[in-house]
Parts: sequence; C-alpha cells; structure tokens
Amino acid sequence: MPAKIDFKKTLDCYAAKPATFRVLDVAPQQYLMVDGQGEPGEDSEYADAIAALYPVAYTLKFASKALGRDYVVPPLEALWWASDMAAFTTARDKSQWEWTAMILVPEWITARMFQDAATSVLAKAKTPQSVPRSLSKVHLETLNEGLCVQTLHVGPYEDEAEILARMHNEFIPAQGLRMTGKHHEVYFNDFRKVEASKLRTLLRQPVEHRAT
Repeated sequence: MPAKIDFKKTLDCYAAKPATFRVLDVAPQQYLMVDGQGEPGEDSEYADAIAALYPVAYTLKFASKALGRDYVVPPLEALWWASDMAAFTTARDKSQWEWTAMILVPEWITARMFQDAATSVLAKAKTPQSVPRSLSKVHLETLNEGLCVQTLHVGPYEDEAEILARMHNEFIPAQGLRMTGKHHEVYFNDFRKVEASKLRTLLRQPVEHRAT
C-alpha cells in the first residue's frame, strides 16, 4: 500500500518560518468549510463548527484509505475578517469577527464522497442532541487564494496583533502589494493540549500587486 500522505510536509503552502514574511503563490485547495460569526470560545458557534468538521474529515479519510489512498487529516484552518481589519490588530474586537472554519481534503475527494460522509456522521450519532448544530452547514468548496504573504507565529493567539500589524501596514505596502482576500490562519497545534507559549500558527494574507 502507498505511504500515508502528510500534506503539512508535501504542500509548499504549509511552509513558514517565525519572524520571516514570505511571498508565495498558493495553489487552489479543497476544503470542508463552516461559516459563522462571533468570538471563538469553548461554547461558541465556532467551537460547534469545529465539532462538526472533524467527524466528516475523519470519515472521508477512512473512505479514501479504503480506496488505497491514505493521508493524515490536515490541521484546522480558518479564514477571519471584519468590516474594519483593525478588529484583528489594534482593536481586537472579537465580537466583530466573521469566520470560516476549515479542514483541507485532497483533490480526489468528490462531492459524492462528501455527501456520503456527512450522511454517515449523522447516522452514527447516538442521540439527536449529540449532533453538532453546524453539521448541516458543512460544505465542500475550493479556495483559490493565489498570491499571498505568510509567516509563522509562535506563542499565544492573543499575541498575533503585533505581527499582523507589521504584515498589513509595513511589509505588504513595502513590497508594492495590497491586501485582497481574507486573513487565513493554520493551527499546527491543539490549544487544548499545548501550552500557549508553544502554539504554532501560520498567518496568511492574500495580496495583489498595486497598480503603478
């Protein structure tokens, strides 16, 4: 049987270093997604979205393995945005945050496989109350970000503001670029199992060249 694929190691878009801003082209990727709004937290809509994504992601992984194509379920990711991007930097007003929680799935995962996986997760629920409210909101979509700037943040999520301000207000303009898409984060650790000082989070911002 072919070796299990670990996309964190094979996809260039997961490569980032601390204290280094990198400009790269990100190829289109397919994701399981759930859209929502508001502050993330233990009992939040965001937490419920994550609880819906993982069962579907693992059901798809095992369906793919049965077809001879095994892979490691990729890390949790999320798009974040607000009408005023200062909500992520200087203001940190989490009530204004909108988001899409996501888990990457391989390009060979089809819409039919996704629908079968979602149906299977629902069927296996022990009680209706055990089904995440967001399960019906999970959808399969391709994200095409293109040109991006990214870096790796090591430390608590709350300490991202300074590096994001540098990325948005200093590095991106200095490269003759401007922000276009939604702020993107990739969570390489589970915050429930790793102390905050050791959290590794990839921070990505889609950009385009400014007109001259």
